[in-house]
Amino acid sequence: MPDEGRLDHIVVLAPNWIGDAAMATPALRALHRRFPTARMTVAGRGAICGLLEGLPWVSSLVPLPAQPGVADMIRFRRALNPKPDLCVALPHSFRSGCLAWWSGATRRLGQNRGGRRWMLTDVVEPHREDGHIVPIYMGHEYLDLVAALGCEDDGEGLELSAPANDLAEVRRLLGDGGPVIGLAPGAAFGPSKLWPPERFAALADELTVRKRARGVLITGPGEEDTRNAVVQAAKHPLFDLQCQPPTLGRLKAILASVDLLIGNDSGPRHIAVAFKKPVICLMGPTSPRYSEGPWERGEVLRVAVDCGPCQKPVCTEDHRCLTQIPVERAVEAAMRWLP
Repeated sequence: MPDEGRLDHIVVLAPNWIGDAAMATPALRALHRRFPTARMTVAGRGAICGLLEGLPWVSSLVPLPAQPGVADMIRFRRALNPKPDLCVALPHSFRSGCLAWWSGATRRLGQNRGGRRWMLTDVVEPHREDGHIVPIYMGHEYLDLVAALGCEDDGEGLELSAPANDLAEVRRLLGDGGPVIGLAPGAAFGPSKLWPPERFAALADELTVRKRARGVLITGPGEEDTRNAVVQAAKHPLFDLQCQPPTLGRLKAILASVDLLIGNDSGPRHIAVAFKKPVICLMGPTSPRYSEGPWERGEVLRVAVDCGPCQKPVCTEDHRCLTQIPVERAVEAAMRWLP
């Protein structure tokens, strides 16, 4: 690996999912601590760039489409000025290996997965048990990858920055009152992750009665039907603090302002963790080994079912992994964490 004194430019290929990108921030910070004088460019989807915007140790952000073509790769390479000394590919995909190779970086680091070994100069083997690749917490996976460069975890956990103007506007709209609860009933992964929206409504209503809580509904693009279902089922009004069109800056400001987040296993969960907020996570079809990290406060509510964790975006059974979590269980968990 290049000596620290000669390392001028690091390029990091970010994960595609918002939650994974939030979990990557300890590794990004560790890279900066190891190479403090190097310029760090992070490339990823537009939403990921919006999520990571404002972090003091990220020098620049290069947006990329989800499936970059030749013209996109040419623009990507031209944006990397000066030529990078090092490219770190956080995703496992063959496409990210192509981008690492196309970056022109002298050294290219990534996991030895996705048929891309020949595109990388340095590889780290994935975590295995009994010879089989098994999931680990994504934050630790990314830290293990950059540990190959001599980077050390500082133990501070996930980190994000919310824009000052969005923070001010959110706090103005909230005003004074009871505890603020973020409700995140969506999940970009697919409908198999969704706790029924009418249960989010019933949960918000019960906490309004018991704690004078104020519910803030948090949804993203494409989740309009879920949002409408919650609003129609709720007996008490819910705050709408998102701007139109929704931005990651406003989402970060909302999650930085709540007292508690209650949601499915999706991106807002990890953003809330980055802002040191407790989370009640309703987890269904996905393995907790990917997402349960040492920096999260709160509770994960799940039930053991014979068909899970299936990792399927769409349930092919009766969705019992989530429908067997009653509203009262979520209310009791929330009561333990509300001020």
